[in-house]
Amino acid sequence: MGSYVLGFQEIDRTQVAVVGGKGAHLGELSRIEGVRVPDGFCVTTDAFRRILADAPSIGDQLDRLSRLNPDDREAIRTHSAEIRRTLEEIVIPDDLAVAITGSLAGLGEQAAYAVRSSATAEDLPTASFAGQQDTYLNVVGAAAILRHVSLCWASLFTERAVTYRLRNDFGHRKVDMAVVVQRMVFPLAAGVLFTADPVTSNRKVSTVEAGYGLGEALVSGLVNSDSYQVRDGEVVAKTVATKQRALHASPGGGTREQPIEPDRQEQPALTDAQVVRLERLGRRIEAHFGRPQDIEWCFADDEFQIVQSRPITTLFPVPEVGDESNHVYISVGHQQMMTDAMKPLGLSFWQLTTPRPMSEAGGRLFVDVTGILAAPTSRAGFLDVIGKSDPLMGDALRTVLDRDGFLPSVPDEGPGQRISGVEPATIETDPAVVTELIGLSENSLAAVKRDIRTRSGSDLLDFILADIQELQRILFEPRSHQVITAGMQTTWWLNEHLREWLGEKNAADTLTQSVPHNVTSEMGLALLDVADAIRPHPDVVAFLHGVENDDFLDELAGIAGGTEARDAIEAYLAKYGMRCVGEIDITRPRWSERPTTLLPLILANVKNFEPGAGGRRFEQGRQEASTKEQELLERLRALPDGNGKAEETRRMIERVRTFSGYREYPKYGMVSRYFVYKQALLEEAERLVRDGLLGEREDIFFLRFQELQEVVRTKQVDDELIRRRKEACKSHETLTPPRVFTSDGEAVAGTYRRDDLPAGAMVGLPVSAGTVEGRARVILDMADADLEPGDILVTAYTDPSWSPLFVAITGLVTEVGGLMTHGAVIAREYGLPAVVGVERATKSIQDGQRIRVNGTDGYIEIL
Repeated sequence: MGSYVLGFQEIDRTQVAVVGGKGAHLGELSRIEGVRVPDGFCVTTDAFRRILADAPSIGDQLDRLSRLNPDDREAIRTHSAEIRRTLEEIVIPDDLAVAITGSLAGLGEQAAYAVRSSATAEDLPTASFAGQQDTYLNVVGAAAILRHVSLCWASLFTERAVTYRLRNDFGHRKVDMAVVVQRMVFPLAAGVLFTADPVTSNRKVSTVEAGYGLGEALVSGLVNSDSYQVRDGEVVAKTVATKQRALHASPGGGTREQPIEPDRQEQPALTDAQVVRLERLGRRIEAHFGRPQDIEWCFADDEFQIVQSRPITTLFPVPEVGDESNHVYISVGHQQMMTDAMKPLGLSFWQLTTPRPMSEAGGRLFVDVTGILAAPTSRAGFLDVIGKSDPLMGDALRTVLDRDGFLPSVPDEGPGQRISGVEPATIETDPAVVTELIGLSENSLAAVKRDIRTRSGSDLLDFILADIQELQRILFEPRSHQVITAGMQTTWWLNEHLREWLGEKNAADTLTQSVPHNVTSEMGLALLDVADAIRPHPDVVAFLHGVENDDFLDELAGIAGGTEARDAIEAYLAKYGMRCVGEIDITRPRWSERPTTLLPLILANVKNFEPGAGGRRFEQGRQEASTKEQELLERLRALPDGNGKAEETRRMIERVRTFSGYREYPKYGMVSRYFVYKQALLEEAERLVRDGLLGEREDIFFLRFQELQEVVRTKQVDDELIRRRKEACKSHETLTPPRVFTSDGEAVAGTYRRDDLPAGAMVGLPVSAGTVEGRARVILDMADADLEPGDILVTAYTDPSWSPLFVAITGLVTEVGGLMTHGAVIAREYGLPAVVGVERATKSIQDGQRIRVNGTDGYIEIL
């Protein structure tokens, strides 16, 4: 019987299953020295289960509930109301009622209490929601408290909680409800304390929100609150709100809103000294739980009482570094056009491939640029290159540098770190260099495909590790780096000089349309050729519209024209099947593994284009570039020293067209090799599954490469580690990585410092010139790409796998990206006006809105 009720003193954080998340936190809080928690107890989940067992009809009702469609709101409303009614009407059995009223007697039977629901699945979003809703304040007397305990039990079946569980496939019987009963505090002021800034994530800044009266009004958004920021033990910023109302306890139970006397409305609810005292208390609680906390507090009789504390779940984690000094990190994902979380195997492969040490946080990779920024020589070159390619990142870094004393300044000694793209590329303009580099890469790939076939077990993992050195040799071949740098620097030269001499903005955009050897733009055009092979066969088109499984290629043979269609798709996959969205993460499903991904694109091409569109498209771009070149050279010749300027410009145009297509190749080579590794590793994983070591072959994705080596060598697997990693990956997916952040955890946002924009325009980086108007299609998943000719694609980021979509659109807007990232390169080559790095574009632009994209000046207008 004792297990129906536990006092706070008997509870710690391990008892979530018994007292729910809120109850466990309160028990743990009441154990921290120097922290006052109002007295109370928990009615445990044993009590809840006893009630369910006593109500035979509940079982059937739960079964009916679990069979409902999550979108059938009407049925959910009626069924959940029925269960709530059943629970509210159950008479609490005597022994349970005695346990609850007995605990009350010890705390003061006629005192006022807060009664709160505390679900065992507190980490579910619904639970924190339910927690805010199902709180009953100022409940007085044993009978009223028992009634409110029943109401809390019933709240497990609010419409919103039920819908959430149905949507996320979370069984209704997997969650239990405990109830917290706690002495009421009647505070002068109350509010919330975050021990890290919830906006910037800075772990060194605490934010306090305070209002008069009970804190519930503030939490639920009923009243304005004062806001304070505390850093290093002092208030560094504060805003005092006009507080017109407060929530107070009513004498007969419950609460009511009361107006605040006019002379107190503008007064701060707490003095600065009190805020600092509260912040110190918060840091003590944070230290106890080991992570930043969101704390609800009350202030009464000149002391702070804590009524709740939970972790802040929205903060981006900080890389673990052994030292105490300050660091600055930049996001790798923003440069690779892949800001999604990566799985452990994907992270470790990327780290093995790149020579630059990388820090890991929240399933993303970051480069620590503290050293580069500290030395004046490397700093200038680095800021210049980053600022050109991603102005938001450049601006954020300048913001950090402007802070006194955040970074140590290192005296300039010698050349410092070499910054990619700063030193002038001296390579001769020679197309043979490009074909030779591509040949090297292709031969090397053919060799690894041949040699990996015979390997398995530890031999296979050693082989891959050794081969990664060969991959690095090809990726970081000095001439390869020179070719890419030459392409970038020549682009900058053309834009700078033609603007200065002729007033032409972004001239290189048109001049680099349809350049040779761009494997990514060729991939988009090649998919138009696949559509040409399918278009003449109506039966095939009809069949492909209904396909749901990835083995559809085998079924094509039985359909008129199916063999040609299959051959065309298979030939495409043989060349480009290693690509996919998020391809730098080796664990992501490739097109060859999931060919259905390509069908919406192929079918859109069948519908929207005429035969031969691929070749015509390329030729048209080449023509436009050539016409532009002639026009510019003529205008240059008319200037003083015109022949000299024209000749230099002609050489630069030849150089940019020779070299800029190659920029996409090294990554193609790398991803091709990754896919060879992946197929071999999945075969190895099949063996591990057969030997009973793994539950499924994809489990290897949750191990780092080195850990996988150990598993293969020792034939032992830590199942618990894999389970924890899967959980962590789920939570990483919900986080948004910052472009730039510091070791304080602060995400530093950059801005475009521009004042030349039309009113209401959204600003970004112009990466492909021209202006276009059309219908915005906001697409977050390529599988949903239902495009019509003339549409403008609006998305978060585009890596090479999105290129086949580019043939069907007239403009591009992305949230992530820079001058040289894939989307920008391909947009220029296809002649699509494009603006990238537009913060919150997919939220601010609605699907279907008419918009104007100005790719010359870098802004978007909603029409």
